[in-house]
Amino acid sequence: MAESLSPLGAYVRQHEPERFFTALFAPPEKRDAVFALAGLHHELGRAREVASNPMIAAIRLQWWRDAIEEAAAGKPARKHEVAEPLHAAITAGRLDPADLLAMADAREAELEEEGIPTASAFAAYLRGAHGGLAVATGRLLGASGPDLLALQEYGAAQGLAALLRNLGSLAARGRCLLPLDLLAEAGLTLEEAMADPAALEPVARRLAGDALARLPAPRRWPRPLLAAALPAIAARRDLRRLASGSPLPPGAGSRLPMLWGWLLARA
Repeated sequence: MAESLSPLGAYVRQHEPERFFTALFAPPEKRDAVFALAGLHHELGRAREVASNPMIAAIRLQWWRDAIEEAAAGKPARKHEVAEPLHAAITAGRLDPADLLAMADAREAELEEEGIPTASAFAAYLRGAHGGLAVATGRLLGASGPDLLALQEYGAAQGLAALLRNLGSLAARGRCLLPLDLLAEAGLTLEEAMADPAALEPVARRLAGDALARLPAPRRWPRPLLAAALPAIAARRDLRRLASGSPLPPGAGSRLPMLWGWLLARA
């Protein structure tokens, strides 16, 4: 594997190990395009993480929008380990630029210093930033219609599960992405939520339970779509634990639950 892995694949394996694992279920001829999507998702998520202020993060997001639009217009690729293979996938017609731009646009919610105002705005953020990745991956792999709608819900659920797993680490960096209206219902301000992440447990339980209720029933996915659908297996497990108030086990985002779920689904 190490000898045959593309530089982009190695990048995704380092930075997005779960998505690297699920990408291995994609048809070989489409695998690098799946890696490109995972790499873009990672870079968009880093925009606020590595920026010292929201303005610099906004510039980073715009850099990626420009790279996508330039690829769609047939302009040369930008020099970057993700931008170049992403450009190749766009120019080859494998990826829809509109899907990618929507992923970038959704990340604007992360730049709001005053927080995400409402539960509906928070849900739109999850559907766009994380559900958008699942939609783009599914479209690449041949999904359409109801399958894309289901994948969007699965992707949003995975994004929520990851966010709820990391409430403490986000708070330590002075960030909280949970909606202000739900914080207020729990008697919390944004500042209090960041100062005491443990106080967010009731909000986290509610969000996890609502997400579980929206998830489509487990289904048997065609093998070509597994690279898009597998992440939901781990997300469903984590959301169940979070909704019940149970602590997540070590390695909550590990590959084993996804593989085990796939084996059960295919049995």
